Amino acid sequence: MNDFPRWKYILIVVVILAGLLYALPNVFPQDPAVQVSANRGSVVDAALKERALGLLEKRKILPQGADLGDKMLLLRLRDPDQQLAAAETLREGLGEAYVVALNSASTVPKWLRAIGANAMTLGLDLRGGVYFLMEVDQKSGVTKQAERYVDDLRGSLRTQKIRYRSVKRTPEGIAVMLRSDADREKAASALPREMPELELSNGAVSVDGYTLVARVRPAAVQAEMDKSIEQNLATLRNRVNELGVAEPVIQRQGASRIVVQLPGVQDTASAKKILGATATLEYRAVDTSVLNPLEAAATGRIPPDSRLYYERKLGFDGKPIPVILKKRLIVSGDQLVNASSGFDQQTGEPMVSVVLNNAGARRMQDFTNANVGKGMAVVFIERRPEVRMVDGKEVRTTRVKEEVISVANVREPFGKNFQTTGLESSDEAAETALLLRAGSLAAPVDIVRERVVGPSLGQDNIARGFRAVMIGLAAILIFVALYYKVFGLIADFALVLNLVLLVAILSAIGATLTMPGIAGIVLTLGMAIDSNVLICERVREELRNGLTPLAAIRAGFEKAWTTILDANLTTMIAAVGLMLFGSGPIFGFALTLAIGIATSMFTSVMVTHAIINLVFSGRRLKSLPV
Repeated sequence: MNDFPRWKYILIVVVILAGLLYALPNVFPQDPAVQVSANRGSVVDAALKERALGLLEKRKILPQGADLGDKMLLLRLRDPDQQLAAAETLREGLGEAYVVALNSASTVPKWLRAIGANAMTLGLDLRGGVYFLMEVDQKSGVTKQAERYVDDLRGSLRTQKIRYRSVKRTPEGIAVMLRSDADREKAASALPREMPELELSNGAVSVDGYTLVARVRPAAVQAEMDKSIEQNLATLRNRVNELGVAEPVIQRQGASRIVVQLPGVQDTASAKKILGATATLEYRAVDTSVLNPLEAAATGRIPPDSRLYYERKLGFDGKPIPVILKKRLIVSGDQLVNASSGFDQQTGEPMVSVVLNNAGARRMQDFTNANVGKGMAVVFIERRPEVRMVDGKEVRTTRVKEEVISVANVREPFGKNFQTTGLESSDEAAETALLLRAGSLAAPVDIVRERVVGPSLGQDNIARGFRAVMIGLAAILIFVALYYKVFGLIADFALVLNLVLLVAILSAIGATLTMPGIAGIVLTLGMAIDSNVLICERVREELRNGLTPLAAIRAGFEKAWTTILDANLTTMIAAVGLMLFGSGPIFGFALTLAIGIATSMFTSVMVTHAIINLVFSGRRLKSLPV
């Protein structure tokens, strides 16, 4: 009698049912869809739904369904051709007030989604997604670096009690105008100790004073750019994490470019909005010497150390309100530690609560201590890619939008924690907080290439991958069934179940399936049958040694288990190593392989043992069909 515990039967039945349930969503195909979401100042409501359906009806495009959510409208179409036509129609009809993007709509029944059973997400090479090629603005990064040194030089000269007339940027470098030759010599001796990355040389002597020219060493410039790019990579990863995208590819390309791929992204429009439009905040002092900003804006008479900005809100005449702000920066977005949205307790307006790092807190504290009663403005800077048609060709540019979202007087000194108001809605406050919380870009980036990869481009890869899995599976099933007879058929059932469980687990954990992942599945199928081959051959050997059929079955499973465990454990170690040190496609391959090893050990040992026990135990056998 070949005993097998009842609890193992129960466990196997539960696992099989759960596997079938969570693998089932992959049977349901996705509908091509068009997603409409609102830009700043617009809303998604029933009126938008009626308007969108009306636009499509005029073009004789009849959606299969229209799902209205809190922040987006999803229109289901019959085929990709209608999807493209509907997207073009809605972009023309809705204008810049809304973002229209291609997407895919799930057809998985609600009762499956209610228990967390969803179809596997396909990668960029299979399903499509969003692709960005970003160029880091090195010139802007060098400019910001020089501006920081201007402030640092002023502070160092004050600390050293060296008299100076001015510190300003020039095409030759940073010009430090000192009162006397002795002051220049003292500065030339003291400054290198605090800022060794600066090269100092004597400049011209004039009636205004003695000039000392400071230039940033090339090695320091390159180190700053490398640091900026690394920080931008980390920032973009944080923003992708905020989006909840699985297996993104974010990597440096060349000296100044960054590639961002969002495979299987569910919310294309949101990805464009968060990554395509990079944003930060700057805090600047109001130039109180300009008594009439309207006149200054009209005449262009603006002090050289100030700059003209416009408020986001409109005046009584319906035009933006001009504001003259100092060029000298108080605090920038890269000094923010955290940001969260909420409502002002006194006014009830949407606001963003900001926390600065220590350096930013000191600068803010110094400014507010010296400027109580004076104005400070919050500047919101957004860089958004644009595509224009010029002479029949696509021209991609970047629109930089700078607007003052808040101007207020400093009532009392503050530093590390404060609030920013002046936002139009709670949604805008939440989006701004997300951008700031995910990290400010150390150097601005321009999107030089943006591509939404449609699902049709991955159809060939899907067909080839499916064909590879089916051919490999069929070949193994036929060979094992012919060679090992009934034992082979049982092994075939376990192999198919292994594939079902593998798909179910990948679906349940939200993994993204790519071509390397499909390669991992094919490899897993080949490795899974090895365990059954070892068991069958071991049973054959025990029969040749003279054991009875039931004793041979028991001995075969017991003696093969150690070999199966050793073989799978070594492969599992390699898979874990790839997951720890690999990324992107390598991580996807390793994850699929690791899960496949675990499911194959369960099916090839426990499931086959249970079925063989059901089939052969309790019978008097003279031989085994193995």
